[in-house]
Amino acid sequence: MLINHPLLGPRDASEFVYLGDASLMNRPDSKAENAPELFYEYLYLRDNPAGEHRELWFHEQGDRSWLIVTRDTVSHEITKVELARPPKGKKQ
Repeated sequence: MLINHPLLGPRDASEFVYLGDASLMNRPDSKAENAPELFYEYLYLRDNPAGEHRELWFHEQGDRSWLIVTRDTVSHEITKVELARPPKGKKQ
């Protein structure tokens, strides 16, 4: 599978580490009154969708960037790849 890195172009998926659902970037507020319930849901309750899904990938064997890859979990077709955060010094 090729991942079209937004800065480096097409890269083999073996250069990356899959880190799960991209929504994991949105950590719960640890100071919230119901923080234990929020963290339980954050850590243990996950959807397992068939179809389009936004995933977090780390370019471990390359520039060490974090990417959000939109991929169909049935066909493995990648429809979008974006930086999880803009490069330093640039605003998105």
